[in-house]
Amino acid sequence: MTEAKLGPGSLTWRYFGDTRMALVGPRAAVLQNMLPALGQGVLDHSVFFDETFARVKRSAGPILDTVYGGAKAAETGRKVRDYHVDIKGEMPDGTRYHALDPETYYWAHATFLDNMLYGIETFIRPLCEAEKRRVYEESKTWFRMYGVSDRAMPEDWEAFQAYWKRMMEEVIEPHKTARYGVGYVTKGLPRPGRVPAPVWRALSPPLNAVARFITVGGLHPRMRELLGTPWSAADERRYRRFAAAVRRLNAVWPLLPEAVRYVPQARRAFARDGRRRPR
Repeated sequence: MTEAKLGPGSLTWRYFGDTRMALVGPRAAVLQNMLPALGQGVLDHSVFFDETFARVKRSAGPILDTVYGGAKAAETGRKVRDYHVDIKGEMPDGTRYHALDPETYYWAHATFLDNMLYGIETFIRPLCEAEKRRVYEESKTWFRMYGVSDRAMPEDWEAFQAYWKRMMEEVIEPHKTARYGVGYVTKGLPRPGRVPAPVWRALSPPLNAVARFITVGGLHPRMRELLGTPWSAADERRYRRFAAAVRRLNAVWPLLPEAVRYVPQARRAFARDGRRRPR
């Protein structure tokens, strides 16, 4: 099969930088940390626990720059890879881990693929099997930009589905890092340093309710089970109604300004190749 390209004609370009992907919440970030080796690496080496939102923002930018990097995508991907060279250490059972282990690195990538597919089908539109295969082939091109061994990458969409099922049923676990990542669901969002305490007491209840709804609603049921996040049948019905309401915006979405519809990295890529912007 000819290698799928990333660019103006790709489904990945059309959807990965779509701002509606934010409605998925931290699904990918939490799921990444449910792989024991990856969760341990974040626990040992990251500022995640001190600067949670800043860390997420710093991580997302280079990933988007890789997807939308055009001629510089592979160079950017290798830089992303090199950020992880020194992330290594020892697991509680004495085994060693390294962020550049192909199985570990591929898992992180796979969660971004899952995040995009879930976001599209939940908040935008259903995908046919041919489109899912196409997105998967594009994800292979994307992964190879990092310059990491692809031995852990499934050969095709069907193999990826089997891989994903095994990871969800047999491998992921409620690592401390993942539990911390959804802790605000029950404890509330931390007060930003620049916001006075009285102001935060007034603002935080509705913000906490929205954050909980978006976060837990976007989690895979297996994640909710392992992490013990509360989610009722009534919550699920409300979430489905919310997703349906967002999907109904599809008719007017292309009419909104591009700055509303796409993140900056995507907009810069469209400007660089302005002949074929996604619609």
